Amino acid sequence: MSATPDIRRTIDAVWRIEGARIVATLAKMTGDVGLAEDLAQEAVVDALKQWPEFGVPQNAGAWLTAVAKRKAIDGWRRRERLDERYRAIAHDLEQAGDDEWQPIDDDVLRLVFTACHPVLSREAQVALTLRVVAGLTTDEIARLLLVPVGTVQQRIVRAKKTLSAAKVPFEAPDPAEWPTRLSAVLGVVYLLFTEGYAATSGDRWIRTELAHEALRLGRVLAGLLPREPEVHGLVALMEFQASRFSARTARDGSPILLADQDRSRWDRAQIGRGQAALQRADALGRGRASYSLQAAIAECHATAASVDDTDWERIVLLYEALGRIAPSPVIDLNRAVAVSMSTGPANALRIVDRLVADGAFRGSHLLPSVRGELLARLGRTEEARAELLAAAGLAANERESAVLRAKAAAL
Repeated sequence: MSATPDIRRTIDAVWRIEGARIVATLAKMTGDVGLAEDLAQEAVVDALKQWPEFGVPQNAGAWLTAVAKRKAIDGWRRRERLDERYRAIAHDLEQAGDDEWQPIDDDVLRLVFTACHPVLSREAQVALTLRVVAGLTTDEIARLLLVPVGTVQQRIVRAKKTLSAAKVPFEAPDPAEWPTRLSAVLGVVYLLFTEGYAATSGDRWIRTELAHEALRLGRVLAGLLPREPEVHGLVALMEFQASRFSARTARDGSPILLADQDRSRWDRAQIGRGQAALQRADALGRGRASYSLQAAIAECHATAASVDDTDWERIVLLYEALGRIAPSPVIDLNRAVAVSMSTGPANALRIVDRLVADGAFRGSHLLPSVRGELLARLGRTEEARAELLAAAGLAANERESAVLRAKAAAL
């Protein structure tokens, strides 16, 4: 019996919520992240075949984990590797039963550290973590990283093979090794949050479960590394941005943009936690780096009474500082938006047009969407409509595409 659309949606939902913990549990069991992800995907295939006939299990995550564990045990049996580890795991599985599976939260953090091992390139670390922790498809990762799908596929396959060849253990490193992995770990945690904050594809504007998991990992890291200012800076940034979640979507799930949000619905307690985390970063006395600067920008938005009351001049200065220590087209585009609010759309359009000339954001909806907004404010209506419609055609997220089409129609 083939899987119905409802079953497929159920499996997708289970994977979004439980996928990282399932892979982490399997990686702890097998000692191999690549094998763990393969086993989990095989269990998903079994679910697609069996759930339409027998129904969705009461604890779907436990079912997938148990099936994947049995596949691992069968593989060891076929290879005649019935060692003590196999016997112990098989015994635990029989004793516990499918419905008693209790994932260990810290296993997800170990999974992140393993995927960010120094034997991998930074690009491979990011791609592998987004795949095995966030459960993103290669198409979604490619859009998030602005690279071809084939490139992402190659990075993930090579990363799995490299970890296996190097016999990298599934564990958090010794404290002495943390500095060599910290930058990569923070980077992928924030990418997880970014995908949760504004999904690159699908019919949901926010993937709250992914954003909340990233924030949880950030808080765990802050507890492990209390004297690393950028860890606190990242936590502050995520707290500020997550504080707006309840106001970012309407009841039907459609996006509500910043200017239209009901700020009384913002989580003031979470904003307070963000301010406290940023203060902890500053108190260490080593100056603000990338995440702390971004957190300071987010704080300007979080504490402003309205868009008009926002300190746009300060935001422009913070983006300029950020662009010097961590230059990227994304920062330049965000700076252009701030400039448009501070000194007008004409100055901002010059920044955007330089990005166009440089070939930045090729294939992405981000640049034409901002350019369309600026052209509309300058009264260049036909050009603005064309840019917004082009952006709508490029946006993979259905909610975002609908917003862009509506803006074009409103001109």
